[in-house]
Amino acid sequence: MVAIGSLSIDMALPSLPAAADDLGARPESMQLTVTLFLAAFALAQLVHGPLSDRVGRRRVLLGGLAVYALGGLACWAAPTARLLVAGRLLQALGAGSGPVVGRAVVRDLYEPSEAARILGYMGTAMALTPILAPIVGGLVHVAFGWRAVYLVLAACGAVFLGVAALLVPETNRQRDRGRLATSTAELLTDRGFLGYTLVVALMFGGQFAFISGSSFVLIEVLGVTPDVYGLCFGLVAFGIMTGSFLAARFVPRVGIDGLIRAATCLGAAAGGLMAGLAWARIWTVPAVIGPMYAFAVGVGIVLPTAVAGAIGPFPRTAGLASAVLGFLQLTAAAGYGILIGRFYDGTPVPMAVAVAVAGVAAAGATRLRGGSRAR
Repeated sequence: MVAIGSLSIDMALPSLPAAADDLGARPESMQLTVTLFLAAFALAQLVHGPLSDRVGRRRVLLGGLAVYALGGLACWAAPTARLLVAGRLLQALGAGSGPVVGRAVVRDLYEPSEAARILGYMGTAMALTPILAPIVGGLVHVAFGWRAVYLVLAACGAVFLGVAALLVPETNRQRDRGRLATSTAELLTDRGFLGYTLVVALMFGGQFAFISGSSFVLIEVLGVTPDVYGLCFGLVAFGIMTGSFLAARFVPRVGIDGLIRAATCLGAAAGGLMAGLAWARIWTVPAVIGPMYAFAVGVGIVLPTAVAGAIGPFPRTAGLASAVLGFLQLTAAAGYGILIGRFYDGTPVPMAVAVAVAGVAAAGATRLRGGSRAR
């Protein structure tokens, strides 16, 4: 359920060209089903998080999953590209409940160090989504057509809803009755929260720079075939899985801050190596994927540990903290990816430099964290 956003994007990617042809739409119109989904997904978290602090995690999660399932049905039945985009927006609004409520539930149940361990194991499983979802989406599309993909997503939403109704209890025992503006101001002026959030945004920004630029670099510049590109992308996703598993295993011994320092140093070194090889005109698949795998390991370590560190001091407003962190993570990373895309020059250099800058900046940002005022 936490990875529901990634599932929704990755499973539908192989079907975009066929949907465009069937609906008589231009490719850029179909791209809106991805870009607007991401935008609505980020904004929806700002609604679900504070709402879960006030009315409870369970209600918000169940309501969001119901909306997500209905959005999938709307996409399946959409007669025009415009209505398909509308269905995707509905899906995104519901999907936003998954990650924000999931992180808040973990905070409700565990203290930061243990929460980091649990989130690490969750991240290990979540990393399978970008590996398997495009494959499953492609198989469903070939067998039953592009509309069936959205029917499968709707079915997934219904299954998630049933599982949540049966297994997810209400964990919010400290309902927030305060003012949203005051709680938000408390978050955005807390040095600890901002420091952890900045590290998450920077490392994820480096990962997003690879996501947005890798198809051009690997396919157009280095000449790999689409199926080989999928394997390369899957290897990098496996790096995130590796990092999440390492975080879960070592956080009790090393601690949250120790793991974050190690992971950001790894990210800075891996990004620097990738940029150095690109500047030296060593333009090969190993020169890109090798360092990027190491960077992804750093990302996999940072995500669960920094998230736990950021929302840990805010038990009363864990939903809001989770929402603000998720929103800033997504919007900062997307903005960074768009910015870097403008510098694409037909070489691996801009993407490699973007990854390096993100890693070095994240390593530097670890020194900006201070103690949180919240308890």
